[in-house]
Amino acid sequence: MISVRGIKKSFGDQILYDGAELQLNAGDRYALVGPNGAGKTTLFKMLLKTEEPDGGSIEWKRGAKAGYLPQENPPIGPETVLETALAHRNDPDGRETAKAKKILMGLGFQVKDFDRHLSELSGGWAMRAALARLLVEEPELLLLDEPTNHLDLLTLVWFQEYLQAYPGAILMISHDRAFIDNVCSAIVAVEERKLKKYNTNYDGFLAEREAARDRLMSAWKQQQDEIDAMKEFIMRNRARVSTASRVQSVMKKLEKVVEIVLPPSTKAVSISFPQPGRTGTSVLRLKNVHKAYGSNVVYDGLDFELERGQKMAFVGPNGAGKSTLLKVLGDIIPFDSGERVLGHNVKVGYFSQHREGQLDPRRTVLQEAMSVGRTNGDLFTRTVLGTFLFPGDTVHKKVEVLSGGEKSRLQLAKLLLDPPNVLLLDEPTTHLDLTSVEALVTALKKFEGTICAISHDVYFLNAVADHVVHVVQGKITVYPGNFEYFQHRQSQLDAAAAQNKPEPTAAQKAEKEAENAYEASKEVRRKAKALEKASAELERLHADLERIAHEMSDPKLYEDFDRVTKVGEEMETVQASIQLKEEEVKRLTV
Repeated sequence: MISVRGIKKSFGDQILYDGAELQLNAGDRYALVGPNGAGKTTLFKMLLKTEEPDGGSIEWKRGAKAGYLPQENPPIGPETVLETALAHRNDPDGRETAKAKKILMGLGFQVKDFDRHLSELSGGWAMRAALARLLVEEPELLLLDEPTNHLDLLTLVWFQEYLQAYPGAILMISHDRAFIDNVCSAIVAVEERKLKKYNTNYDGFLAEREAARDRLMSAWKQQQDEIDAMKEFIMRNRARVSTASRVQSVMKKLEKVVEIVLPPSTKAVSISFPQPGRTGTSVLRLKNVHKAYGSNVVYDGLDFELERGQKMAFVGPNGAGKSTLLKVLGDIIPFDSGERVLGHNVKVGYFSQHREGQLDPRRTVLQEAMSVGRTNGDLFTRTVLGTFLFPGDTVHKKVEVLSGGEKSRLQLAKLLLDPPNVLLLDEPTTHLDLTSVEALVTALKKFEGTICAISHDVYFLNAVADHVVHVVQGKITVYPGNFEYFQHRQSQLDAAAAQNKPEPTAAQKAEKEAENAYEASKEVRRKAKALEKASAELERLHADLERIAHEMSDPKLYEDFDRVTKVGEEMETVQASIQLKEEEVKRLTV
C-alpha cells in the first residue's frame, strides 16, 4: 500500500530521517514509537503529503486513501455530530446512517447529542466526532496520532475492540502500551534516523532492542580490541626492516576498517522521588456527601474512606462522577452537604491536565521546578525534568511560552519533586511519551503515600492500582486488585445477570440470531483474511531464512567481520519472527 524508500528529512541542523525505509501493506497494524521529537508526527505529515521529504520517495498504491486523526485541534465547522460522522457521503442511506449512530454511541455519544453542533462541544468531544467520521468512512489506512487521549476508559475498551476487527491497515502513535499490544501486530521504532520494524508486542520490542544493543556492544568491544592490537603491532615493528612489509599490510588493513558506531543510550532513567511524611491509618473520609450541578444530582448520601497506602483507580462510564469525586476529595470544588474529614498529618495534592493558574509565567521551567517547598539539587531536578520531556536547554524556556501539554507535564514534575502524602491524579499520562509513562509508573509504585487516579491508560492502571473504585450513577463499589481483576469480576457479574434475565420473545430471539450470524460471519472473514496474510508472511520468512543459511555457508563471508555480525543478527531476528508468526497461524487455525 505504501513504500517509504530512503527518505531524508531535516529541520535546520536537526536530522530526523536519513535513509529511512518502511513497507506498509493492506491489513498491517503498526505502532510508531520513538522518543519525543524523533519525528513521528513529521512522518505522518510526509505520508499525507502535507510535508515533503528532503530526499527519497513515498509511493502510494493507486486509489488508496488514508484517514488521519491529529493529536489536537480537529477541524470544527457548522455541522452536527451526526453530519460530521457522515461527512464523506453527500446522500447517506439508512444502512450508513445506522452504522454512524452505532459508532457514535460506541464513542460515548448519546442519541440526544446527534443533532448538537460541533461548535457546542469541547475539544475532546469534537475529536471523538472526527474519529467517528474516520471509522464510518473506513479508509484503507488509518493514521492515528494519540487516538486515546480524549477517550474515557470504557470508550477506549470499545474502540480497541472495534480496531481489532477493522478491515484496513493502521499506523498509530500511542503512549498506551496495553492499547498498542491489543491492536498492533508490530512495532515500528524511530532509531538512529531510520525506521526499524519489530514483529512483536511492546515488551518484546524492548527485549529485542536491548539484545541487539548488547550484541552491538560486544561486536564494538571485539573490534576495538582488534584495532588496538593492530596499532600496537605497528608501533612495535615500524622501525624494523625485517617486518616492514607486514607493517604495511597491517596499516592497509587498519585503514579499511569501518568502525562500529555505538548509538546514544536511550535506557529509561531511574529516579527515586522523595517520599512524603507518614499519615495515620485513616487518610480521608467522606460522610453522607451530597453533590449536584443544578438539577443533575451526582451524589446523594455518599460515604467513602481512603486508608494509608491504598492505590485506587476510579473507573466508570463518562459522566458518572469520577472527576467530581476526585475534586471533592481534593477540596477543589464544594459539595452541598455532608462532611470531609482529613486524617492525621495528611497533605493532599491534586493534579489535572486542565488545571490553570498553578505556574508562574515569568519563571523558567527550571526555576518553576526548583520553587517547590523541598530542597532538591540542580542535577536531580534537571533529571526529573528530562524524564518529563524537558531535556537540556529546554529547562530555560519561559513558562509563558509553554504549550498546554508542556505546562501539564511541568505541573506533574513539580508534584513529584515535593509530593504530598495523598496524590489525586486526573489523567496523568496524557502528553507523556512511553518512556515518561514508565518513569511515572516506577515512581508511583515506589510511592509510600496514598493514590487515587483516573486514567484511560490500561497499562498504567494495571501497574499502579491495587484497588478499583467503580462509579456508576452516583453509587461506588470498591474492588480489591488492579483493572485486569476488575474486568474479570465484571465479566462474572455480567454472566450471572444474564442467567437471571427473562426469556426473550420470539422476535427478540430471531433478531439476536441474525445479529450473531452476521457477527460470526464477519469474524470468520476477518480470521480468514488474517490467516492468509500470516501464512504468506510465514512463507516469506522461511524464504529469508533459507537465503541467510545459504549465505552463511559461503566461506568468503567470514572474511568480513562486519558482514558476519550483520548476517548473524539478521538470522536471529528472522528466527524470532518465524516463531511468533507460527504461533499466530496456529492461533488463527483453531
